[in-house]
Amino acid sequence: MTQGEAFTSADGLAGLTAYDRTGEKIGSVEQVYLDDRTGRPEWVTVKTGLFGMKQSFVPLAGARRQQDELHVTATKESVKDAPRVDADQHLEPGEEQELYTHYGLTRPTGTPRSAPAAGGRAGAAGMAGAGAGAGMGAGEGRNAGAREFATRSGMGDDSKHDEMIRSEERLRVGTEEQEVGHARLRKVVVSEDVKTSVPISHEEVRVVREPIREGDRTRANIGEEQTEVTLHAEKAVVSKESVPVERVRLETEKVTETQEVSDTVRKEQIEFDDAKGERGAKGENWRDRKQGPRH
Repeated sequence: MTQGEAFTSADGLAGLTAYDRTGEKIGSVEQVYLDDRTGRPEWVTVKTGLFGMKQSFVPLAGARRQQDELHVTATKESVKDAPRVDADQHLEPGEEQELYTHYGLTRPTGTPRSAPAAGGRAGAAGMAGAGAGAGMGAGEGRNAGAREFATRSGMGDDSKHDEMIRSEERLRVGTEEQEVGHARLRKVVVSEDVKTSVPISHEEVRVVREPIREGDRTRANIGEEQTEVTLHAEKAVVSKESVPVERVRLETEKVTETQEVSDTVRKEQIEFDDAKGERGAKGENWRDRKQGPRH
């Protein structure tokens, strides 16, 4: 399909991978919404968000299909920010106008509201039934064919009361980092007594006598006389200096341990009463058991 050509059938649209106008992947196409009057596809829902849990409406105006890819004119961000509208129901005029405004599109005059194609992904084939209304008007024939398909498949609005959704809770366990305390490194000044030994010396006086020998030329002089010498002594002198002795720092080390977590989860169980009055309960492994005639 070339750029700008309108889609005339929902056949094959569900299940395609949607890309925005820059080629960035948006998500997978889930449902196709048809114009109530013309039966032409107008919108599709695309799974977006975390784990694809959200369905966002994307306009098909200007979109083109390439094999298994659907290239739309909107950007990925505009699709993610589109107004939230519940799927599996008719688009009310106000909701559809809100979507047109969000995407900067002009709503065609007199366009009725849109409704999802019957059967979700497989429902696109419902448009094949439009040929059954060949004897009617174009719009009337398409709507009649869609209604016929919905009746055959049991997926029409009138049969939704025949089904229910079974849900259950699941644990999603992750980790998050949080502060558990602080470690501080600080230094304080303390005093201690230090004793050490140091050798010191001093001078002492002693009298030395030497006899004068004959022949020594020494003059004798009788009278009073005195002499003196200077004495020296060492003393301990104490001084202080600061010297670096080591570096001290804090480091953190990550230690991994296994912790068991447990919680209570709920799940729904389907109970049924069959035509024979027998009652049973089935869980997630139960598959549909056909009973009675199928039309």
